[in-house]
Amino acid sequence: MARWEFNLPEIGEGVTEGEVVRWLVTAGDQVREDQPIVEIMTDKATVTLAAPRAGTVLETHGKVGQVIRVHSLLVVFDLGGVPLLEPARSIPHDHYFNEHPLATPATRKTARDLGIDLRNVPPTGPQGRVTRADVEAFLGPTKETQATTALVPLPPSAPPALEERIPLAGLRRRIATKMARSTQTAAHFTFVEECDVTALKALRERLKPIAESQGVKLSFLPFFVKACVAALKKHPMLNSMLDEETQEIVLKRCYHVGIATATDAGLMVPVVRDCDHKSLLAIAIDIDRLAISTRAGKARPEELSGSTFTITSLGAMGGLLATPILNFPEVAILGIHRIKPRAVVRDGQIVIGDVMLLSLSFDHRVVDGHIGAAFAYEVIAYLEEPDRLMLD
Repeated sequence: MARWEFNLPEIGEGVTEGEVVRWLVTAGDQVREDQPIVEIMTDKATVTLAAPRAGTVLETHGKVGQVIRVHSLLVVFDLGGVPLLEPARSIPHDHYFNEHPLATPATRKTARDLGIDLRNVPPTGPQGRVTRADVEAFLGPTKETQATTALVPLPPSAPPALEERIPLAGLRRRIATKMARSTQTAAHFTFVEECDVTALKALRERLKPIAESQGVKLSFLPFFVKACVAALKKHPMLNSMLDEETQEIVLKRCYHVGIATATDAGLMVPVVRDCDHKSLLAIAIDIDRLAISTRAGKARPEELSGSTFTITSLGAMGGLLATPILNFPEVAILGIHRIKPRAVVRDGQIVIGDVMLLSLSFDHRVVDGHIGAAFAYEVIAYLEEPDRLMLD
């Protein structure tokens, strides 16, 4: 036996450790040189490490969710002369259908049970999602399995498991850590108010054909970004952070707006930069581009950091009210809820308008209640009279 140890290499400038997200091999597996063996998440990105040599895996070190220091033992190989078998339906390492495939937890479990790497499976689901049918079709029946099925009676099925344990690892653990730090550190308070967006809805309908003629999908979000930036300029304390080490409030002179985005891996916040220098269409393009790359797992680390203010929306599932948690270390966040037809008073008359609730959370250590309320009403004023956004 030719025992050879592979240590966690330096996988980024300034990176000293990484978290084990997923093992792609187990003890006893035969691997080729450059075959993916493990996914490691650092503070900057998730990387897939490949086997530096061909051989048989003897040991893997580090459970899913465990943090491993750079240069620590990761895998032990046997480099002895065992011929490696050609894996069925293999695809070269640089020809995956998707380095970060989209799939539900149930589909991922099916793939794990069948020993299939989801990155090799051609997706047929919406937005490039790999379905369970895709996994089963990729496996396909073989002559051996058909013969075995015909000759050997199936064993009695095991009783269904009453629970399943999923490691709190990777992005989900980082989200949990950040949310816990935000709620335990910042002094949250939330301000809620109605907003009549009838005029905004009409303006968007007028501008949508113009945007579509330029290949741009115009949602409501760019208007909210513009309204928030205009209000932040009048209330700069909300575009800041508290430096706890120096005990200083750091006012930001840039306007980088984070857009909370739901992905299969969890909630992520891609950042639209320099919103004060961009048009509605430019912001709409950035939002759409970042949402696509983030959901596909292809957003760059610099696109997921550096926001000074965040907007979160549940769209059609926005419900009546929710309390957004600050995207720490920011001191303010806007939560957008569903638009509903409601009775409103205009010029002394009761009419039906398009109304939504806005919920804004602030860090009370930095933002006083009346400042937060003033900012909220400034945002509402721009949304209720959206033509002002064109002037400002």
